[in-house]
Amino acid sequence: MTTVVTSGVFPSTDPAVSPVNGLGTADIRWGSNNAQSGYQFRGAAADVQLDGTEFVVGTFVHRNVPTNVSPSEFDVRLAINVMFEDGSTTDLHFDFHHNETPNTTNSSPADDDLVDLQTFVHPQPVTIDGKQYRAVLSGFKRNGQIVRQFRSPEGGINFAEVVCMFTLEEPDVIISDLRYLGAGTGQSDEYVEIFNRGAAPQDLTGWVVEAKPTGRDFPFPPGTVIRPGQRYRVYTNESHPQFGGFTFGSSQQVWRDEGGIARLVAADGHVPDQYPYLDRGFNRTGAP
Repeated sequence: MTTVVTSGVFPSTDPAVSPVNGLGTADIRWGSNNAQSGYQFRGAAADVQLDGTEFVVGTFVHRNVPTNVSPSEFDVRLAINVMFEDGSTTDLHFDFHHNETPNTTNSSPADDDLVDLQTFVHPQPVTIDGKQYRAVLSGFKRNGQIVRQFRSPEGGINFAEVVCMFTLEEPDVIISDLRYLGAGTGQSDEYVEIFNRGAAPQDLTGWVVEAKPTGRDFPFPPGTVIRPGQRYRVYTNESHPQFGGFTFGSSQQVWRDEGGIARLVAADGHVPDQYPYLDRGFNRTGAP
């Protein structure tokens, strides 16, 4: 583990936008002088595990007012300076894609501006204590959820934590979350979440999610690839495209409310991760 302190600036946009102020600072604004929107980055201090564990690298702020800027869609580069406890530093670069949506309905979410992460992996390795790692952004953390698109309602100052990790340059796919208490009779909104905390993509062809002890299986479709920092969710009987659109397609409960185990099985049969919860399914069946 190491301790880091971060700061950041916005050095450029691509393409160049007009009018714009604050390039090279932590507070960039665009639009007319009496109605400027823009981004701010606030650094943080954090204890960092060098094993793909996520940490908050800073806070992203979008001051959103109705304004006009040309073009209305552009990339904004964020340069994050990371200082380690030994005094060494490294600079990380990531791009955000901004969509200054037309304000035509005066309502949310129709007029919300959209911010998407464009780059998730810093292009150069980072050397820490003589070892090389990759810095990966996994997304914006809002209301306890990590997402890759930030929705910013008009007329507000909207915040999200930016979540990062240092990891080795290889895929590392785990089960990161399990919602086993769903709503309604069939609990269609239950899901298991798969997360690649590594710095390389993983082909999930032949990989299976197993639900114990209900015996439900979900094989990932051939050609499915999970990118660094990406999350997929397999829902019981719903489809959510922002998380891959995967579903067991089951009208019945997949995850027992009393307990069970989610298992992730790779194409060669080994188990990269499993996620026991509550009684692990033993109280009725004698075995998971």
